Amino acid sequence: MQRERMLGFGALCALSLFVAAGIASAQAQGAPPPPPDTNAGLQRQVTLTPAQQLQETDTYLARMESARSVVRRLLEEARSQRDVVKTLCLNDKLNQIDVTLRSARERRQSLDLAVKRDDAEMSSHEFTILGVLRQRVEQLTAEANQCIGKDADILGETSTVTQIDPGIPDDPAFFPPPIIIQEPAPSASVIK
Repeated sequence: MQRERMLGFGALCALSLFVAAGIASAQAQGAPPPPPDTNAGLQRQVTLTPAQQLQETDTYLARMESARSVVRRLLEEARSQRDVVKTLCLNDKLNQIDVTLRSARERRQSLDLAVKRDDAEMSSHEFTILGVLRQRVEQLTAEANQCIGKDADILGETSTVTQIDPGIPDDPAFFPPPIIIQEPAPSASVIK
């Protein structure tokens, strides 16, 4: 019994030494690396003047309108082919592009007001948001180009074959008679 306690105590001491050595080793290596940047490039310094930002925004809006036209044409083709799956997918993408485009137009107006007020910080902010909206439309356009159409194109044409077993009788004379189950009437008591 005493020997088991001594072995347990020895194992506990050895474990403590390993933990202490690990902590000391970690501290000797220096401080942990700094956490990764959570902004992921969203805080990019804009080097364009407010007037140049307006011109660039007009280019963004033109590209977004063009992308919308392409997706709209794809949707019309899917509807003419009566491809329900592709129509639903493209309709969803077109709706998302419309919402993004509407937001971009509103931001363009805000950018125009910021330029007229000579507010460089606000114009840079609006221009950055417009860049993100442009990227969103590009992403939606790429997704629209990947909308998959008819299942038949993937799986091939399907057919249904029906086979009837000749051993099955179809003459009602061969059907067994129906079984009628009658339950006995409930008994009446003679005691009142």
